[in-house]
Amino acid sequence: MPSAPDGTRFALDGPDGAPVVVMVHGLGLNRACWQWTIPALSDTYRVLTYDLYGHGQSAPPPQTPSLSLFSQQLGQLMDHCAIESAAIAGFSLGGMIARRFAQDMPERATALMILHSPHKRTAQAQAAILKRVAQARSEGPQATVEAALERWFTEDFRQANPDVMDSVRSWVMANDPAIYHTIYQVLADGIDEITAPTPPITCPTLVVTGDEDFGNGPEMTQAIADEIPGASTSILPGLRHMALAENPPAMNMLLRGFLDDRERAP
Repeated sequence: MPSAPDGTRFALDGPDGAPVVVMVHGLGLNRACWQWTIPALSDTYRVLTYDLYGHGQSAPPPQTPSLSLFSQQLGQLMDHCAIESAAIAGFSLGGMIARRFAQDMPERATALMILHSPHKRTAQAQAAILKRVAQARSEGPQATVEAALERWFTEDFRQANPDVMDSVRSWVMANDPAIYHTIYQVLADGIDEITAPTPPITCPTLVVTGDEDFGNGPEMTQAIADEIPGASTSILPGLRHMALAENPPAMNMLLRGFLDDRERAP
């Protein structure tokens, strides 16, 4: 897998010269979480996936992690790959990074797909995520991974797909304990800088979640869309946080439909 000068590891799939889609993974994961998505897009689109700083095979964060740092990483990677602009799909923390990027470099984001990503939390929900950050700080990724799998997947899917659980668990457990909690803090605290975005996000946007995604649910999805003129929403029934892995056809149909509609637009 190639590496950019800053140590970002990435991959490109799909035809040269095709419209580019960049996919940004969530906290504790890596670019492998898009393995269920890439085949549905790469026949028509050039798909760029990469590991965030401190994740997968990429280098550690060069400074204290922040949404701005991850936005900068994305811009530098696009520069390295000679990509002037692209549609950006972001999952969870990746959806926060996508919004930060669209504020920082609006001319480079042609569209956004914000998947299972937070808006302003209730005081109770914010206290809960800060507790998980503290657990990760004191005990490492293993302190929160089993509870995360329960939040991310329905019980029936977990029971029927132990191989997927093993894969996702291994991704999370591979994170450096000295770094993981610092990026978890970004997920907890970064929301204020992308709520009521300034400057406003103006590119076409699709916001998606599952109706059982208890941390990033339909109310948050609607709140995100309400702040982006013309944004559309879709709520996937019977799915939790990692719908992209639990029911790839449902998620892929939405993403492909949104992208194809954008390409057909005058």
